[in-house]
Amino acid sequence: MRAAIFQRAGEPLVIEQRPDPTPAEGEVVIKVHRCGVCGTDLHMTDGHAPGFCYPGNSPLGHEFAGEVVAVGPHVERLKVGDRITALPFFGCGRCATCLAGKPNFCAKFQGHAAGFAEYMAVKERVATRLPASLSMEDGALVEPMAVGLHGVALARLAPGARVLVIGAGPVGLAAVFWSRRMGAGRIAVTAGSRRREALALAMGATQFVLPEPDENLPALAAEALGGPPDVVFECAGQKDLIAQAINCVRPSGHVVVLGFCTVADSFIPAIAVWKEVRVQFAVTYSMAEFAHVADTFDAGHVEPRAMITDRVSLDALPAAFEALRERSHQCKLMVDPWSS
Repeated sequence: MRAAIFQRAGEPLVIEQRPDPTPAEGEVVIKVHRCGVCGTDLHMTDGHAPGFCYPGNSPLGHEFAGEVVAVGPHVERLKVGDRITALPFFGCGRCATCLAGKPNFCAKFQGHAAGFAEYMAVKERVATRLPASLSMEDGALVEPMAVGLHGVALARLAPGARVLVIGAGPVGLAAVFWSRRMGAGRIAVTAGSRRREALALAMGATQFVLPEPDENLPALAAEALGGPPDVVFECAGQKDLIAQAINCVRPSGHVVVLGFCTVADSFIPAIAVWKEVRVQFAVTYSMAEFAHVADTFDAGHVEPRAMITDRVSLDALPAAFEALRERSHQCKLMVDPWSS
């Protein structure tokens, strides 16, 4: 099969021939139909934070959906022809966290992020069957939407809560979508430009704010929301944004960090202490949250489809991947391994 391989920082992905996967016990092999490109892929291949980088000679792609083409021994739920997505990691399958549907916290955590390929093997126990109403692109959106769902669930929004989302990438847009569905009142989004203002409003934001150089974001957000935000979601993963979120949130408010910043950062603890701010870091999702995203799409709430801005072949992926490192019109780029 053909696959996109990350070799080392500073070099583009390479398309290589790799052996077709064979399903081991409890595994299925899928024909990958779509795989989204994630900002984390870019962060973990830029070489700026060695502790958070993919190893060399590594396949990438963790937002995937495909069709089961082979099943291994002791596979019970899935069969050839099923359309699935899956968590891009798995654990031992027996410990308390695995049994609770949270394999990301398993001591034997392993990953299988290899969706930039024609085929890949996944563990049946972390797979979610796609409802008939969903396309493969919907299936590939489940993973990034589950990231946002997990963060918003951790915030425990009160009905009518004022929400500020920092960042208008896919995770920020997912936070807007779920905040709206979980009962938020006014939702303001801020980002470095207005490129995704229309998308933010389509996901459920009530206002998009872009401070001028001499404007103060806390004051601007409070004006847009009718008061300081009860909850601030940091969704851009850039240096100094946690400090900005703390500055914006109301006293006794909640900051949820969904961004994946891989460089050293700092904030002034006294500001957070004085305001009694709760700071919550969020990572990935659970099996239940994956299934909830699929069920929500199946119920007709498919506004996140608007995030998909382009599709590329495997051959076009290396150049498209590198182009995403610069400011781009793209929001969610999908890879179709079978297109030419």
